[in-house]
Amino acid sequence: MNKNTLGILGLFILIFGFTWVSNENFINGYNMTNLVKWSSLYAIMGIGVAFVIITGGIDLSIGSVIGLIASLLALAVKNQWNPTLTVVLLLGLSLVIGLMHGLLITKVKLQPFVVTLCGLLFYRGISRWLTDNQTMQYPGTEGLDSFFSGKVYSFFSGKMLLVDLLAPLGVGMMVVGCIGVFVTFVILLIANFRKSIGWGIASLLLDIPLLVFCILNYREVKKPFLLHLWSGALVLLGFIFAAVGTTGEKFGLASPFFFLLVVAVVAAFFLNRTIWGRYLLALGNNEEGARYSGIQTDRLKITAYVICSFLAGLSGLLFAYELDSVQPAQTGEFYELYAIAAAVLGGCSLRGGQGAILGVIIAAAVIRLLRNSINLVGVSTHLEFAIIGLVILGGVTADEIIKRIVAKRRTAQVKAAKG
Repeated sequence: MNKNTLGILGLFILIFGFTWVSNENFINGYNMTNLVKWSSLYAIMGIGVAFVIITGGIDLSIGSVIGLIASLLALAVKNQWNPTLTVVLLLGLSLVIGLMHGLLITKVKLQPFVVTLCGLLFYRGISRWLTDNQTMQYPGTEGLDSFFSGKVYSFFSGKMLLVDLLAPLGVGMMVVGCIGVFVTFVILLIANFRKSIGWGIASLLLDIPLLVFCILNYREVKKPFLLHLWSGALVLLGFIFAAVGTTGEKFGLASPFFFLLVVAVVAAFFLNRTIWGRYLLALGNNEEGARYSGIQTDRLKITAYVICSFLAGLSGLLFAYELDSVQPAQTGEFYELYAIAAAVLGGCSLRGGQGAILGVIIAAAVIRLLRNSINLVGVSTHLEFAIIGLVILGGVTADEIIKRIVAKRRTAQVKAAKG
């Protein structure tokens, strides 16, 4: 977990806490279910575009691909195609779209902005033409509906994650988390004493200076600091679960959450634990240098666009059954902006070469949480986009300032070492 991820996590906790205090209905089971579900949908899109941004590219066609896949699914259902075959073909089409984007960018040498902007217009126009711009639904596909938009407790006849189990589960998580916080707090104190006795004494009185110190000296206390954060998160989750359990409403995990788990694990493993992931980051940092090192940069770029379009196609299927209908002119509209915002706010540099899957997921949750908070706190919905824009701008600006400060500190340390 890098500093950018820590920062966006802090922003999420701040907004979450403010909304909770402002409106007691925020923590009820129904709202928490929707928050997790929509955050997962945004995160899947964000992970896809993150791969493209890491290469230094961009994909503006995500929303239109989502609309196209949802529209084609409705047409296939209307013509009574086999549901399983339809899903396979639509995901295959998503791969083809990504391959086409990648080839145009790498072989024809077109700019990613131009290629994907044209894709945005083309796919939206095709969707409207094929459906005659009419709203369509998905009747007779209950199996796909359950698979793409079902909830965990519905699979177990309502006997999982119900109120009577949720509150005790939350209390148990709080107990375990508190023990973990205490143990890791002691470990952090020991680590801090080695670095600075003054800060160690201060941390005995207040945890905030300890956390600030750990962020500033992240490399020295990385492992115990992460343990401390995870323990604290467990306490917070336990408290939330216990609170949800007292509202008298069911809380369930929708299918998009489990799709996100699979996508996130595979994406994180690919990016951080495989040679191709390292090559992808090297490509974004210095394309010429990567090419001279023998890396097949064109293949990697094509792969990134294929992954992005594939996850956009998967998102199209998930959104289709979440919304229960498709409006060709509107379904997926602006979604590419949410995805790009989640990727950038989550730590992906638009210059390429940098990105973290966990950061993208948390950033997607922040964007969805903001929309939810605006409605619950009573702020005019007309200001929704303005507020989201300001928060994203503030987050990216703060991240850039922190990077410059860190860079100056490193430069000063190098000069001091040489002197």
